[in-house]
Amino acid sequence: MHDYETLLTETTDNGVFRLTLNRPERLNAITDTMWAELEDVLKQLRRDAAIRVVVISGAGTAFCSGADISGGPRPEPRPHLVWKLRLLADVAMSLHTLPQPTIAQVNGVAAGAGCNLALGCDLVVASDQARFSEIFSQRGLSPDLGGTWLLPRLIGLHKAKELAYFGDVIDAATAERFGLVNRVVPAAELHAVVDDWARRLSERAPIALAHIKTLLNQSIAPSLAESLVAEGSAQIINNGTDDTKEAMAAYREKRAPLFTGR
Repeated sequence: MHDYETLLTETTDNGVFRLTLNRPERLNAITDTMWAELEDVLKQLRRDAAIRVVVISGAGTAFCSGADISGGPRPEPRPHLVWKLRLLADVAMSLHTLPQPTIAQVNGVAAGAGCNLALGCDLVVASDQARFSEIFSQRGLSPDLGGTWLLPRLIGLHKAKELAYFGDVIDAATAERFGLVNRVVPAAELHAVVDDWARRLSERAPIALAHIKTLLNQSIAPSLAESLVAEGSAQIINNGTDDTKEAMAAYREKRAPLFTGR
């Protein structure tokens, strides 16, 4: 792996690959650069037979606060939104189809796309200080990065609608009760617990684990790919509304948005 601007990578002797989102000053909010780097590293991992397990975490006090909507620097010329949504879909599919087991190590907030990045992993271990939110509706958006496919399968349709409609922040204990996470542990023990799980998985037969993952992921239809196409179409429509512009402006101005349905 080469050096990345927004990611830290480390491989242990037993084949555990640690991928750390590294923008702690912005709660690891995902920029266009980070999306591209995530796609690159995930596609490299699927071809690396020496990697047995992948752990995804966030630097500092957060896992990932979602896509960066702060209005900061963007590449010029900016590509059309459809290209960015294809990149998000590529990241989600690459994570979903990795042959290696994946573990999300959630130490703090996981919101929006950051929440779905965690839920897209095979296992989720959270600290007792973690918080989760499908915040999209508060920004005039609908879930992406596979959220509409993941949530009903993890927690059932009605709970999925509750989280997606309101976009409320829930604590780690509630996330565990809902079934969003596998385990909640004290913050001081999070790294050690994830290391233990990763070590145990690294000692299992990798081809068998890859087949287990694929069979379980394919056990429920429709496919993630179909859901990602539908999510992208919805998000393009959302981004053309006045409500989304109002939500982004309200976020930057630190006020409550006023939605008009236009």
